[in-house]
Amino acid sequence: MKIELEIDGRLRKLDLHPQDNGSYTVELDGRSFAVDAHLLRPGILSLLIEGRAFRCVLEHGPAEPAIHLETTRIIYRIEDPRSLKSRRAHLGAADGPRPIKAPMPGRVVRLLAAAGDQVEANQGILVIEAMKMQNELKAPKAGRVSGLRVAPGDTVSAGDVLAVIE
Repeated sequence: MKIELEIDGRLRKLDLHPQDNGSYTVELDGRSFAVDAHLLRPGILSLLIEGRAFRCVLEHGPAEPAIHLETTRIIYRIEDPRSLKSRRAHLGAADGPRPIKAPMPGRVVRLLAAAGDQVEANQGILVIEAMKMQNELKAPKAGRVSGLRVAPGDTVSAGDVLAVIE
């Protein structure tokens, strides 16, 4: 899998090659090394990179995403050239109404915004529960919540449009 990461304003090329034993061979800017990664719990990884152990905490908040690696906080942005969302954003097609869809079947737990509210990009709009886990669905862009199509307690299917941000 090839990924382009922007770290501190610098574009880095990352190529992940899964191995049969569950580890990875990683190429970063042409340098190759072995990585063993284990998910300890959601958002926390244990990494063994060339024999050295690291604890990696993933931070996804309203601001930019970051990785805490030991005592260092690294802000990053992922560019996946295969992603339709990425290509549309580069072409300026992010304008106009943007739906928030259910990523999986579940139940609406609570609404964090109401119809007509002004919201910022990545602001929480609603929370759904699926497989005993709660997932906060966020605004894909800054704008106004033009329509909430669900209420707390509603059951949703994967792909259902739950809200629209204009």
